[in-house]
Amino acid sequence: MGEGRASSAFPIMERPLDAFLAEPTVKKFKKHLSIETVGDLLWHLPRRHYRRGDLTDFSELAVEDFVTVAARIASVQTIDPQQRYGPRGRKPSRTVITISDGARSLDLVFFNMPQWQREKLRVGESGLFSGTVSSFNKKLQLAHPEWEVFDDLDSSKQESWAEGLVPVYPAKKGLTSIAIRKAIGKVLELIDVDQIPELLPDAVRSEEGLLPFGRALAAYHVPTTEEEFAAATTSLKWREAMLLQTYLVTMREFNKQIASTMRPAGELLSRFDRQLPFELTDDQQRVGEAIGADLLRAHPMNRLVQGEVGSGKTVVALRAMLQVAQSGGQSVMLAPTEVLASQHFTSIVNQLGKLAQELHPVLITGQQTAGERRKAALAAASGQSRIIVGTHALFSDKTSFADLGLVVIDEQHRFGVRQREALRSKGISPHTLLLTATPIPRTVAMTAFGDLDVSELRTMPAGRAAIETFVVQQDQQPAHFHRVWSRIAEDVARGRQAFVVCPAIAPGEVEKSSQLADEQPTRFAMADVETTLLNMRTLSALDGIRMAPLTGAMSSDDKERTMRAYAGGELDLLVATTVIEVGVNVPNATVMVVMDAERFGLSQLHQLRGRVGRGEHGGLCLLVTRAAPGSAADDRVTALAQTTDGFEIAEFDLAQRREGDVLGQRQSGAVSSLRVLQVTSDRDIIVRARKAAEHLIERDPRLQHHDVLRNSVKDRLDPDARAALHAS
Repeated sequence: MGEGRASSAFPIMERPLDAFLAEPTVKKFKKHLSIETVGDLLWHLPRRHYRRGDLTDFSELAVEDFVTVAARIASVQTIDPQQRYGPRGRKPSRTVITISDGARSLDLVFFNMPQWQREKLRVGESGLFSGTVSSFNKKLQLAHPEWEVFDDLDSSKQESWAEGLVPVYPAKKGLTSIAIRKAIGKVLELIDVDQIPELLPDAVRSEEGLLPFGRALAAYHVPTTEEEFAAATTSLKWREAMLLQTYLVTMREFNKQIASTMRPAGELLSRFDRQLPFELTDDQQRVGEAIGADLLRAHPMNRLVQGEVGSGKTVVALRAMLQVAQSGGQSVMLAPTEVLASQHFTSIVNQLGKLAQELHPVLITGQQTAGERRKAALAAASGQSRIIVGTHALFSDKTSFADLGLVVIDEQHRFGVRQREALRSKGISPHTLLLTATPIPRTVAMTAFGDLDVSELRTMPAGRAAIETFVVQQDQQPAHFHRVWSRIAEDVARGRQAFVVCPAIAPGEVEKSSQLADEQPTRFAMADVETTLLNMRTLSALDGIRMAPLTGAMSSDDKERTMRAYAGGELDLLVATTVIEVGVNVPNATVMVVMDAERFGLSQLHQLRGRVGRGEHGGLCLLVTRAAPGSAADDRVTALAQTTDGFEIAEFDLAQRREGDVLGQRQSGAVSSLRVLQVTSDRDIIVRARKAAEHLIERDPRLQHHDVLRNSVKDRLDPDARAALHAS
């Protein structure tokens, strides 16, 4: 280390902060941010950077938010205390400094402000200001904020600041971004960043032209140029991608070491295929062959099958169940809702035909009577039933299996990792098949499901009718909007059925709309089921049409009763929430109307659209929107109308969504620790890191020559996998 730098027997990143910072500051970091070591502090990365003179958009400021803003001082006003007296004598001086982002303003309020501070906060100066937003006389303000003007610097730092970027950190009320920046700057001055352990293999770092980890970390905090910041960002992204992909590849290899029962196919599958009234698609055959090969191996299958709505995932899963049943093994299918579980059960029984008598499929849900559930549980526990379909009730301690060989999880994104593992634990290393009708972009699959094999069903079965989609501008096209109800009536007159979906259940649910910088925020009530149903019943165009509501607020019995009536043709139209998003299979339904369609995600809209056109008749989806033409919300709805390819929609959706939305409940362990890497935009790095991780594990399965990477991966593994990694 250089002169004046701290040294210790502890590795640099594990050193306590009290070796570098004053005790009061150390206590604040521990109390407000749970930061205790150098590593904790240096991994508290800036959420953004400002250039000198860059200004923050004030449009998103809200009362009670703790914020750090970059702005320019527009005016300074001090009220003379000698002219103001109160009950206890002279009142304190009050200085109001108005700062601006160029479009809006914000007041900084100080009492008894020292003269030297007023001299620094001059009109025209720019700086950073941190504090809690409050409101006084209907105007936003920060009372006694912490501040730092950009020109308040040592002369030696003037040039670097002119060229450099100012980091802004996630902060708390008791610990501002400015204080965090100063603390990090001091620590970086006292340590030798070249001594920070390197995770990336030398070959990878050299091939990709990456900075050493310590230098990248320092440059990310205190970049002097845009180029240095870009290089630091790329290097840190590579570090996270390499760690994540090495973890996933390690888990995948660990799964191959677990012993599982091989399940060869036999006459049960052959008999089923012979009685199918349709030909399997090329994709179904290809994916079926891959699954069949997995079930023949001596380690558990872990495969994700993703496919379009109606692409035939259930048939693929059922064929796998029959292969497992051949050797006496049992298969369980987990569904997220009672409606979906019941429909899967009915579909499986119907497709099995005479085979159902041999396999004795049963349904287990929380809404069954005690007698029904006890009888089904007994059939599962005794091994009499080789196919079990159910909901969360399958997690119950009262549900057990004689020989659980395959776990099938439908709509896998509705379940967390722990829930899936809880069901798998009811067998001895059973095979696992995850199903999703929400296509997952390749980058996300590699990130969130990189420890699984992934298959796709892209082709649709023959005879599936086409679905047309149109956008209806409710405010700009009133005539088109009124035509929506006539279109429903026409299909009902032909004996068809329809859905109308709303984002809310009852009146009063509201959402802020986007505003221009000089407008006051307004609020628009979302379309709700109760009001929409009431209004529809008054329309002459819908006179005589039998309609009913369906929402998640209804009891399970009422929902089941309504769905049975609709499926049986006793109702013509359902006004519903997204409770119908999955699991509703009524071939006679041909019209889907989505109110306030801009309020839904693209994948959700695609799922809703898939509820119609499931029979011999074509489907029609009408997306009713109040989004401003040309807005991002309008673009999203328009994009859906232009394609029915779920994979193309998923890629478009990926570009517009937040990281947490994309990763969903699969986000855990190494995945949730991503701080710089963006799944939504760093596809190239993720793909290359995956290849690098596979080559590394192939040459060094237990990472014996990469200690830092090995220890980092170990921290994210479960105990069994950790032990395997350390095994000699």
